[in-house]
Amino acid sequence: MTEPVPRIAVIANPRSGKGRGARIAEAAIAHLRERGAEVLAFAGDTAGDTRRLARDAIATEPGALVVVGGDGTLSGIVDLLADAAVPLVLVPAGTGNDLARALGIPVHAPDAAAEAALTGSARTIDLGEIESDGRTTPFLTVAALGFDARVSERTNRLRFPRGKARYYLALLVELVRLRPTPFRIRVADEVESARPGTLVAVGNTSSYGGGMPVCAGADPADGLLDVVHVAPLGRLRLIRLFPLLLRGEHLRRAEVVHRRIDRVEIAAPDLVVYADGERVAAGACTIRVRPAALTLLVPEERNSP
Repeated sequence: MTEPVPRIAVIANPRSGKGRGARIAEAAIAHLRERGAEVLAFAGDTAGDTRRLARDAIATEPGALVVVGGDGTLSGIVDLLADAAVPLVLVPAGTGNDLARALGIPVHAPDAAAEAALTGSARTIDLGEIESDGRTTPFLTVAALGFDARVSERTNRLRFPRGKARYYLALLVELVRLRPTPFRIRVADEVESARPGTLVAVGNTSSYGGGMPVCAGADPADGLLDVVHVAPLGRLRLIRLFPLLLRGEHLRRAEVVHRRIDRVEIAAPDLVVYADGERVAAGACTIRVRPAALTLLVPEERNSP
């Protein structure tokens, strides 16, 4: 008997990864067609386009849904995907690709990543959710509050220079302006307390920013979120902490508190929250875990983080 031809929908964000998304999508689609699949291709330039196309793709009832993009692209439609009974495949095409790193999905091989639509094994992961100002936003990797969020905010406001230089300039400006954030934090059912600090990171996975393991050891399938609180630091002490952060060795420091929880409430004046590289909230927020919310197909030979 002839095997049925697999039908796969591909949603691409051509602008992801600073324009690499289009080329990566072409490679993924070419691979799937070479493997005999019927491919339905959808591409949109804006977040609104991507959400509309995701609904259209799900309506076709494909055997698998391939998303070509970065963490931000996927998090923008993950609420739709979590409720759909369609296997999801991620082909990384973003700047950081931290979810792909956590799941062992090849970051620089779109054909190998797309192959999971045909031969991958299922892996179920948790989602984080940020509730603020009456809106709930899901996230996949790490939510950043405090210094890191201010650097991202500054980067987005700067008109020049371009590329990584703009981020480095923003980092320098925020180092000069460094000040503690007067966080008020309530973990689970504990009493709220004043916990001023340099930053707070709440992680479903271990890294952000393209592999920086701020929540080293976080497991996206344990039903918990990792909360990392860094105490107030001066500029020199913060600079000295960076090499440890890059190696994931900062959690042993006395000025760093690390806990695993299912819910945390955080407030501070002028609080801004970034998650999956995007600005998602401002003001007091509740961050919680949604266990086992999303199932992906990942390459069998690289099935562990």
